[in-house]
Amino acid sequence: MQKTIAALGEELINRENARHLLPTPALILDLNALEENIQWMAHFAREKKIALRPHFKGHKSVAIARLQIEAGALGVSCATLGEAEILVCGKIPGVLITSPIVTGDKIARLIQLNQEAENLMVVVDNLQNIKDLARAQEKKKKPLQLLIDFDIGQNRTGTKSAEEAVALAKHVQTCPGLKFVGLQAYGGHMQHIGDYVDRQRIIQMQNKKIGSLGEKLQPFITTDLIVTGGGTGTFALDAEAHIYTELQPGSYLFMDVQYSQVALLSNRSSPFKSALFVLASVVSSHPDFAIVDAGLKAFATDGPTPKIFAGAPEGSTYAFMGDEHGKVLLSNRNGLLPLGHKVEFLTPHCDPTVNLYDFYHCMRGNTLVSIWPVDARGLH
Repeated sequence: MQKTIAALGEELINRENARHLLPTPALILDLNALEENIQWMAHFAREKKIALRPHFKGHKSVAIARLQIEAGALGVSCATLGEAEILVCGKIPGVLITSPIVTGDKIARLIQLNQEAENLMVVVDNLQNIKDLARAQEKKKKPLQLLIDFDIGQNRTGTKSAEEAVALAKHVQTCPGLKFVGLQAYGGHMQHIGDYVDRQRIIQMQNKKIGSLGEKLQPFITTDLIVTGGGTGTFALDAEAHIYTELQPGSYLFMDVQYSQVALLSNRSSPFKSALFVLASVVSSHPDFAIVDAGLKAFATDGPTPKIFAGAPEGSTYAFMGDEHGKVLLSNRNGLLPLGHKVEFLTPHCDPTVNLYDFYHCMRGNTLVSIWPVDARGLH
C-alpha cells in the first residue's frame, strides 16, 4: 500500500490533543521552538555582521529552508547533489554544495543544475575534478562557481596544504567555464567538544591557518573572498575570529542529545531550544519497564541513546531492543505505563534520525498544525 499523508495523521490536523493521538513512531517538530531558534541565529549573525548559509543536510526540508531565507540567510548549504536539486526546484537561492561532485553522471547533472539555479556553488579539492568540470562546462555561457575545500583537521575532504589550495585556485583561473569565488574550511571534528575553553583553544589554532590561506587566495579574485564553514558547535567562536564571511550551522534548529551536551556560549549555556522529537507508544508494559514501538529503525545509532523528554518518570532511561522496539527503564520501579501510552524522546543525532522519516508532524503545543515532507530524504 502506498504511504500517504492521510495514513500518518492528516485527519488530526488542528486537533488540540493530536500530539497524544498520532500513529507512532512519529517525527515531531515543535514549530515554536524551531522558529525561535531560526530567529536567534539570524539576529546573532546580523549583530556580528556575518552571513548565514545554514546547512540543509540535517533537516532536508524546503519549507524549513524557506524559513531560514526569510529570516535573512543569504543561501543554503547542502551535502549532496540530490539535495541541491531539491533546493533549486524549490526556488531556494544561493545553494552551496559542500562536498565534491566527481562522477561523470553527477557532473552532467551539476552542469545542468547550474544553468537553472540562482548563484549555485560547489567545492573542489582535486585537480582532476577541476579538469573534468571544465571539460563539462565547455560552451556554457554561465560559469560554474567553485570554492576550494581546505582540510582543517577532520581528515575527510579538502586540500591538505595551503600550497595545494593555491595551486588549485590558479588552475581554476585558466578555465573559461569556471569561476573561483572562495574557500571552505569546516571542522566537523570540533563541533561536539563539550567544554567551551577546550573547543576555543583548538579553533584558535585552526583559524590561524584559515586566515593565512585566505590572504593568499584573495589576490586571485576581484571580489571579496568567500570564507565559509563553522557549525552549531563553533558558530560563536567562528564569528568572533573575524575570518569567516559566512557560517554553515545546521543542528541549531533542532538541538539533539549530542548538542545538548555542548556549552555553545562562553557562559556555558545554549541559546537554542529542543525542537525535534520522536513520539513512541507503549506496546508492552511491566512493573519496572515498558517496551515502545521505536527502536533501531526510529533513531540514529551513531551517537548517544535517545533521551526521554516526556511520558515517563524523571530519571527513566531508554535502551535499544531491536529494529522495532525500545525499552524504557522506569526510574520508580513501581508503576506501569498503560498500553498505548505515548513517550516522547529527544533525538540522539538529528541528521540521520530525520533521514529515517518521510514526514515531520509540525506541532504548536499539542495541536498538529501541518505535516511537512522530508523532501530530500535519501537523495544523493
